[in-house]
Amino acid sequence: MTATSGWFEEAFAGQTLLGILRGFDPGETVRLAELAWRLGVRCVEVPVQDERGRAALRATVEAAAGRPVGAGTVTTPERLHAAVQAGAAFTVAPGLDPELAEASRSAGLPHLPGVATPSEVALAERIGLRWVKAFPAAALGTAWFSAIRGPFPGMRFVATGGMTAASVTPYLDAGASVIALGSGLADLLNPPITA
Repeated sequence: MTATSGWFEEAFAGQTLLGILRGFDPGETVRLAELAWRLGVRCVEVPVQDERGRAALRATVEAAAGRPVGAGTVTTPERLHAAVQAGAAFTVAPGLDPELAEASRSAGLPHLPGVATPSEVALAERIGLRWVKAFPAAALGTAWFSAIRGPFPGMRFVATGGMTAASVTPYLDAGASVIALGSGLADLLNPPITA
């Protein structure tokens, strides 16, 4: 699976953010994706755990003009199939399922699985993955990232779950390569109106 790991190296080159656009209708998802792209966030992820999400993924891929749009919460073969049908560039999952990772790779989609323990990181490394999603990052804390780098210097971590704009610098400093912003990104793109 090392070939797919190289895809993430290229996709995230010079990037520190991944946008997660969860729970919006297709029109709002596209609007937020376009704002993110204008701000320089190259990669966005649209979770596909229901039909609304799948429709939002299809609309975002269509609007992306070649930018990488990933399918998130890919936890079953059916969701992987939906990601492929929608034209997703990569898949993301909250946990590590080696069979699903291999199925995604076989479908031509790099896979970013979730990990939270050294055993899961070791398994990901053993099956050839070099990029993983540390989830839930806010619960793991910055110390987790600092500690995990020692035994796994070749792994790259996308900090996901509970991240905000204020999390970016501390988590990057602790060893995360990329910070995934979900509601935190929506807050940045839609700041509250103040009197």
